[in-house]
Amino acid sequence: MYFSRTKRVVAIHDLSGIGRVSLGVVIPILTSMGFQVSALPTAILSNHTQYPNFSFLDLTNEMRKIIAEWRKLGAEFDTFYSGYLGSSEQIQIVKDFILEFRKENNLVVIDPVLGDNGKLYTGFDIKIVEEMRRLVSVADVITPNLTELSYLLDLPYEKEYSDEKLKEYLLALSAKGPSIVIITSVPVIDNPHQTSVYAYNSRGNRFWKVTCPYLPAHYPGVGDTFASVVTGAMMQGDSLPVALDRATQFCYQGIRATFGYEYDQREGILFEKVLHNLDVPIQISTYELI
Repeated sequence: MYFSRTKRVVAIHDLSGIGRVSLGVVIPILTSMGFQVSALPTAILSNHTQYPNFSFLDLTNEMRKIIAEWRKLGAEFDTFYSGYLGSSEQIQIVKDFILEFRKENNLVVIDPVLGDNGKLYTGFDIKIVEEMRRLVSVADVITPNLTELSYLLDLPYEKEYSDEKLKEYLLALSAKGPSIVIITSVPVIDNPHQTSVYAYNSRGNRFWKVTCPYLPAHYPGVGDTFASVVTGAMMQGDSLPVALDRATQFCYQGIRATFGYEYDQREGILFEKVLHNLDVPIQISTYELI
């Protein structure tokens, strides 16, 4: 049997040489929060896909080999955390892997990366959406944005939603399997200077909302940063609203630390400058029950 002295999270993401996204964000955040990260890379890129050109090495076959070696080792994991999966085949591999290795009381966090601004990402099709719907059924926690919400529920995409409509959709997603559903990057109606995160926990049947200031800048990898802090906070034993607060405030601190620089925004937020803040208790809680 293979033993680990600290909690171990298996991070199933791609790795970009340039750009603070995916494993380049996941590993330092979760390591700094006190966890051992075992990477199951899905692809290696020269730089992330929001640059006009990039090299891409598909690791689908290697994923199977890595899992086979872990099986021989008797490797065990406390948490499974997946992000960008490049094909329906990879999604199926991840689902089978989780179902085989998962133990009682393990945590499964799925960031169902499908698209943004009402559209699927380049190279994605309805088959990937259908496989992702199956994958979220084995999750404890999912973190879709509004676009991903619309695809998971097969609904028309809208830019604005009322609290009541979002609560309806949170319930619908939770009914598919995950006990916790977190919807990210929700614009605040009639206030372009704020953005919100909505969440539902079926254990207790409670809805939560965290709102923070919005800065007019786009940084790749903020979603990865948010989901990583949420995952780490929940592994540390935080309640859902506190985990949301910690993740939202950390992302905002990172954006604030980056915003004043003359800087290529495609490289992502300068989270290295605020990484130490993950060790600091929250000073002001902003979550609310809705």
